[in-house]
Amino acid sequence: MILVTGATGYVGSQLVDLLLERGESVRTLSRRGAGKGDARKGDVLSGEGLPEALEGVDVAYYLVHSMGGEGGDFAAKDRTAAVNFAEAAANAGVRRVVYLGGLGSEDSEHLRSRHEVAQLLRARLHDKLVYVRAAMIIGPGSASYDILEHLVKRLPVMIVPKWLDTRTQPVALADVLSTLADLAQREDAPDEVQLGGADVLTYREMMARAAPLMGRRPPLVIRVPVLTPRLSSYWVALVTPVQLGLVKPLVDGLGAEMLVEREPPAGLNDNPLGFEDAVRLALRR
Repeated sequence: MILVTGATGYVGSQLVDLLLERGESVRTLSRRGAGKGDARKGDVLSGEGLPEALEGVDVAYYLVHSMGGEGGDFAAKDRTAAVNFAEAAANAGVRRVVYLGGLGSEDSEHLRSRHEVAQLLRARLHDKLVYVRAAMIIGPGSASYDILEHLVKRLPVMIVPKWLDTRTQPVALADVLSTLADLAQREDAPDEVQLGGADVLTYREMMARAAPLMGRRPPLVIRVPVLTPRLSSYWVALVTPVQLGLVKPLVDGLGAEMLVEREPPAGLNDNPLGFEDAVRLALRR
């Protein structure tokens, strides 16, 4: 039995579909009790419904985060939710918990929170935790990708700070999903899996490569050294549909390189897609 939390999110919902296609027994947990498979109602923040949802579960996916939500400090909410879930999973005897976080240093609040959640889970689950750390995910529903797509499509000229030339290793949503699904059955799962695509690119290079695929010319980019992440987030929010509360921590994290430093073991993300192929898949929606 596999439990997917965050099953209504853009990663969780598609992971559920993939697991069901593979013939897995899937249970989902959400605040509304919506979703495919054995849908259960519960809340990781309050702990309501967790023991019942985790009963008899072998593998659980923890895909929950509060960033961009309403009502205060997302990092504090994520700490509470992680502790509640980890303790409930340990009590239920779950064999493996797979948590999806991010690559990069802890220079931004967004990435610090992701790493802190992993540490809280590890402290209670020990070797039962697999920490999957992905670079920027290229796929519909990924806020980072949605920002990139709308900037390319809507702005012929951009004034941006130095994060434009920060390197990352963008990874296709399809590769993230297949790796997550593979971890349900893999016997020798490592404690950490770092996921990146086939290409190492700066944000400037991603925009230049994505533009022709989107039927646009690459935007004219003017780099300035004094534009703060806060100011950047305001103009990004103006020209994209992504909420300001989500844009701020993401833009703050764009200054951190997201590169794979330890390749996954054989059998996990062996042949990742290149950037252009990942964008083509995303544009097909």
